[in-house]
Amino acid sequence: MHTAYIALGSNQGDRELNLLRGVAEIGRLPGSKISALSGFYETEPVGTVPQENFYNAVLRLETELPPEPLLHELLRIESEVFQRTREVPGGPRRMDLDLLLYGDLVLQTADLTLPHPRLHERRFVLAPLAEIAPNLRHPVLQVPVTTLLSRLPRKPGIRKLEEPTWD
Repeated sequence: MHTAYIALGSNQGDRELNLLRGVAEIGRLPGSKISALSGFYETEPVGTVPQENFYNAVLRLETELPPEPLLHELLRIESEVFQRTREVPGGPRRMDLDLLLYGDLVLQTADLTLPHPRLHERRFVLAPLAEIAPNLRHPVLQVPVTTLLSRLPRKPGIRKLEEPTWD
């Protein structure tokens, strides 16, 4: 089994339900089991495309899938389950799934770069990642994710959502 970390983001439709559904779909991947899930965070969008705030989370996946087949499964979930299209790069989306880390593998292919090339620059990924794996070290920078998070500016804004209440 290999340990992978996957970021989830949504800013269209019912963002919370989209994240929950994304988690469920990832949990159904063959030879895979979710072993941790962060809380949900509301974050301001990054980039120049005007859009609504995102809900973001990170999960830890124990998987038998190699990295590229895992990436292809994530892209399949985006397109088939959430009908994601990529006409507007960085634009609004019901679901965005990013493979952040796959063990301590460092890899660059035509389809996949590990660790995710912007992982260390994104508060909306590092905050939920630090919640479930505070001592995890970036395999290239050799710095814990909590240190990477502490080095980032406070903008764009991010706040952890309250835990849901079940009545």
